[in-house]
Amino acid sequence: MNIKDSNGTPLNEGDSVQIIKDLKVKGTSVTLKRGTIIKNIRLTSDEEEIECNAEKVKGLVLKTCFLKKV
Repeated sequence: MNIKDSNGTPLNEGDSVQIIKDLKVKGTSVTLKRGTIIKNIRLTSDEEEIECNAEKVKGLVLKTCFLKKV
């Protein structure tokens, strides 16, 4: 399975990614700002999603179209 970021760069387990757009997190009042770096991502069975932990939110699932590999 080839999971790629918004630029087409392949992503692997444990990579660090940067958010390219402000994202509101459902169920909380937290907004992840553009430029936030998220470390140690986990790949899912869906090619368009990854799992991660952000600063204030644990267990996030993010779409790869909003991410760029660092």
